[in-house]
Amino acid sequence: MFEIRVIVRTAHIVAAAVWVGGSMLYLVAVLPALRNGGSAPGVSAQIAALFRRMVNICMGVLLLSGAYLTFDRLTSTALGWPYLVVLGLKIIAALGMFVLAIYLGQSNIRRLAKRTTRLSKAAPQLMLALGILVILLGALLNGLFEATIAPT
Repeated sequence: MFEIRVIVRTAHIVAAAVWVGGSMLYLVAVLPALRNGGSAPGVSAQIAALFRRMVNICMGVLLLSGAYLTFDRLTSTALGWPYLVVLGLKIIAALGMFVLAIYLGQSNIRRLAKRTTRLSKAAPQLMLALGILVILLGALLNGLFEATIAPT
């Protein structure tokens, strides 16, 4: 059982790091380079499609591994209210990321909204901020869990 936990936890951490790190790279390096370099629309579309595929894979891994890890932690020991509150906040923030990713991944909506709404302009930055928050809350959860199981 311990080996499965390690594998699932590793998959969860790697998927989160790839998605959040990829989002940072996309916002800080790729988009500015495409805007300043005057790249062909085909290149931009291909980068967006590949990034969307990567995000979709990460979302699937995070949903499956997150469900497993949540069930595993909640059934393995008595956790206090602070753990449950932080877990709830992490789930809400992660779901917000998923909603934004799905919204941004819909190419027709994205093209129309790009011209008209503040949400479509702020969504990539908001998704990155939520991703960083989710990682921070995950670290806090790990600390709370370790404090719960530590001998006193």
